[in-house]
Amino acid sequence: MTTIDDQAAPIAIPVRPDETKVERHERLRLLVRSPTFLLGCLLAGIWVLCAIFGSLIAPHDPVSPDILSKFEAPSGEHLFGTDKLGQDVLSRVIMGARSVLVVAPLATILGTVLGTTIGLVTGYYRGFVDEATMRVVDAILAIPLIITALLAITAVGPSKKTLILVIGFVFTPIIAKTVRAAVLGEARLEYVQAARLRNERGPYVMFAEILPNVTGPIIVEFTVRLGYAIFTVATLAFLGFAADPSVPDWGQDISAHYQSINAGYWWPVLFPSLAIATLIVGINLIADAIAQLFER
Repeated sequence: MTTIDDQAAPIAIPVRPDETKVERHERLRLLVRSPTFLLGCLLAGIWVLCAIFGSLIAPHDPVSPDILSKFEAPSGEHLFGTDKLGQDVLSRVIMGARSVLVVAPLATILGTVLGTTIGLVTGYYRGFVDEATMRVVDAILAIPLIITALLAITAVGPSKKTLILVIGFVFTPIIAKTVRAAVLGEARLEYVQAARLRNERGPYVMFAEILPNVTGPIIVEFTVRLGYAIFTVATLAFLGFAADPSVPDWGQDISAHYQSINAGYWWPVLFPSLAIATLIVGINLIADAIAQLFER
């Protein structure tokens, strides 16, 4: 016989629990024990320290020319040699980390925030919103990203703020597609259906229910895009669109000296190139370690 209390009892609907503190702690423990992650942190950490404490680490003034000392080969006084203006290459490499490690992370954060928001909305609502937005995203992605960035920067002029905005907007469609794919998988699960049955509003379901369960792909995408952002900043500087031409910049220094290689002056190009390569490799190693962790 059914009682009033039995009729009033709530229906138990399975809800997907968020990652517990124990699981997060275990994931973090595995991450910090990963040789790939540790090597990546070491490589990236060196340049982060240079970006923060560069003025204290640099042995010489990176912008002070000395025509009498131009194109000196690496020696005890100038470990990385000097460039065509007699500037110390090691000091310029150290100080050049600051420019790229300000623009690239901020641009990646901007692209991740915008892309995550678009991916959540299109993946959750689907239908016309999804179709219309994805057609625009596909149209943007049909144009090479570096071409899109060059067109935008040429139109408004290079500056630190412009580079951050342009690179961030260029990365937005790619991140949006990744997040959308993750959200489409989550939207079919029972915990999302339970939230809908509770008549929760769409923004709450997207940001409070789905978002915590798609942070893995977002973190991986952020680290991958950060590596691309560093390369993009260096490429744009090489092409003459440095954020600030008056300060040391790896891409700008390579552009200024790459023709000197034929004359035997290889060091002003080699060391900034190695700086870009090691930083990108470090970021990619971190991204690979994080991706492997979330795939378990």
